[in-house]
Amino acid sequence: MKVIFLISLVASLAPLVAQDQPAKPAASNDQALMPNQQAFLNLPEERRNEFIKKLSEANRLFQQKRIFETMEEIQKASEIFQDSPEIYNLRGSCYVEMRSFDRALPDFQKALSYTKDNPSIEFNIAEVYFVTQEWQKCLDALEKVGKALPPENIALGRLVEFKILLCKNKLGKKDEVKALAEKYDFLDDSPYYYYAQAALAYEKNDLIKAEEWLAIAGRVFQDPNVVAPWQDTLVEYGYIKSFYGNDLEVSEAP
Repeated sequence: MKVIFLISLVASLAPLVAQDQPAKPAASNDQALMPNQQAFLNLPEERRNEFIKKLSEANRLFQQKRIFETMEEIQKASEIFQDSPEIYNLRGSCYVEMRSFDRALPDFQKALSYTKDNPSIEFNIAEVYFVTQEWQKCLDALEKVGKALPPENIALGRLVEFKILLCKNKLGKKDEVKALAEKYDFLDDSPYYYYAQAALAYEKNDLIKAEEWLAIAGRVFQDPNVVAPWQDTLVEYGYIKSFYGNDLEVSEAP
C-alpha cells in the first residue's frame, strides 16, 4: 500500500526520564509542564526508563515497517504510561500504514490533546484529511501548521504550501492557486516550483508537460528522499496513478 507522508514525533517525555524527582512547573505558562508530563515524572525512575525503552523499540520497528510488532511494543509502553502523545501519534501512524484512517485520526487528535501546539501532530492530522479528501478541513489544518513552522524549516514549509495549493485547487480557488504556483522560482531550495508547475499541467490534462516538470525536478534534486514526499502527494491527490490500486480503500486492523 502507498503510504502518506507522516512526521515522527520526537519524544517529549524523554528529557524528563533522567530526573529523579518531580520537577516543579515553571512560573511561565509557556514553560509549565503539561499534567501528563508531571504524571510521568511521578513514576518511579525504573518505570520511566522502561517506558522510554519500549517506546524507542516501537519507533525502531516502525522505521523498518514492522507494523504489527510496532503495535505490540506500543501496547507494552502504554501499560506503563498511557497518557503520552508519542503513544497515540505512533499508533495513529501504524493505522495510516494499514490505511485505517478512521482509526488513525482519533489517535492523532488524542496525541494533540496531550501536548501544546505541536505542528508535527497537526501535520499528521492534515495528512489524514488530505488522503480522505476532506479539503476544507485539510486546508484549515495546513494553514495552522504553516504559521507554526519556523522559517528555517524550508523543506516541510514548502511541502505544506504545496498541499495548500492543491487543497485550494479542489475548493475552486483558481486565482489563489495561480498565485501560489508562482510564489517561488527555480532558484528555491525545494522542489516546490517544479511540482507546482506539474500540478498546473496535470490540471490542464497536459500529461507530457507535467512529466517533463517532474523529470526536471528529479534532475535538480537527485536525492530520492527529497522528492519522495512530493511524489507521494501527487499520488494521493490523484494526479499520478498508484501502483497499489485504490489508495482510499480502508482496511480493517486486527
